Amino acid sequence: MNNHIPHADLASHANLIDREYCERLDISDRLAECRKQFVLPAGVAYFDGMSLGALPKIASDRVAAVIESQWGEGLVRSWNTAGWIEMPQRIGGKIAPLLGADADEVVVADSTSVNLFKLLVAALRLRPDRRVIVIESSNFPTDIYIARGVEELHPGVEVKIVPGGQVDHALDDKVAVVMLTHVDFKTAEIHNMAKITARARDAGAIVLWDLSHSTGAVPLDLHGCDADLAVGCGYKYLNGGPGAPAFMFVARHHQEQIDQPITAWMGHAKPFDFDLNYTPAQGVKRLLSGTPMIVSLAAMEAGLDIWNQVDLHSVREKSIAMSELFVRIVAQRSTDPQLKLASPSDPKRRGGHLAFQHPQGYAVMQALIDRGVIGDFRDPDLMRFGFAPLYLRFADVWTAANALVEVVETNAWDHPRFRERAAVT
Repeated sequence: MNNHIPHADLASHANLIDREYCERLDISDRLAECRKQFVLPAGVAYFDGMSLGALPKIASDRVAAVIESQWGEGLVRSWNTAGWIEMPQRIGGKIAPLLGADADEVVVADSTSVNLFKLLVAALRLRPDRRVIVIESSNFPTDIYIARGVEELHPGVEVKIVPGGQVDHALDDKVAVVMLTHVDFKTAEIHNMAKITARARDAGAIVLWDLSHSTGAVPLDLHGCDADLAVGCGYKYLNGGPGAPAFMFVARHHQEQIDQPITAWMGHAKPFDFDLNYTPAQGVKRLLSGTPMIVSLAAMEAGLDIWNQVDLHSVREKSIAMSELFVRIVAQRSTDPQLKLASPSDPKRRGGHLAFQHPQGYAVMQALIDRGVIGDFRDPDLMRFGFAPLYLRFADVWTAANALVEVVETNAWDHPRFRERAAVT
């Protein structure tokens, strides 16, 4: 597939941004064919792929085959005949190119939270003479919760929470692990992975990266950055489905020293020997714990098979073009000083989504959803719009940005039903 995305210089056409202009961009978009591979409801502009990716059409058939044929007819034989037992490594190998890693450095298992726990404890064990975990206050809250849980379970371990951008000041000879969210889940600001990893390594620390908002959104080069450890989820840009399994990356030079805490049978060197003594498997397989989630893995693999048809750098190029278009439409049409861009203005410094501030952000987002423009809200006042280039069109960008301006300018958000908080925002 030829994935070069020719797109216009938006800066030179600021006065021409209308729906027809956006539709012309779609005509020249060579990723446009990818959209046909996803289920997308009519009348919906979907900008929440950074929370839950759209459904790949082939996922339904894959899951049905697992349920009806492999499970229904093959029964337990399918662990061998359908290759169920190898799925965590095989699917990890399909994620690896998106990370700038090798296939034998990535494995799929469990949830992001469980994997963070595993690798955070493992990282501490790689630095047994050090007891401090450094984490930023802007990290995804789960990461902080996990770190504090590890602190409670390990006497002497201390979690040091520092403001964003202050990791350097916290590095000393007591720091064992630095755990960071690569793309900020609120503002989409990107950390300089290579720089931070190098400085932490110079200080003798391990870095554990959370790539949940990065994978499939920005090109990654874990090898080039000399990364140690990473985790990420499968249900956002990878389109693995709600609750999709997560993945773990362990650089090859760490693999034989990794000592993870949830030592269960799938991580055993010979799980079907049923030996009472635990012997870890070789390589990243030792990170496995319980039985693989086969149905979920089948759905996740369907999404990855689409990703393996495209070039991530072309995807990134389109993502930047779409987000810049969104920003320019809003700037061109909005007169409300309370509507502000909360993401970095430089598109190279942000990931795959945009965040806008507004004092009534929650109600504004509900009014947008009521109009078929789906994004999400993050406290206290941020509206997030995700750009998933595999299935979003430039015309969708026009629809969403124009709707945002209209809802804010006309106070269409000012209705009690839009202020009523749902359980999931």
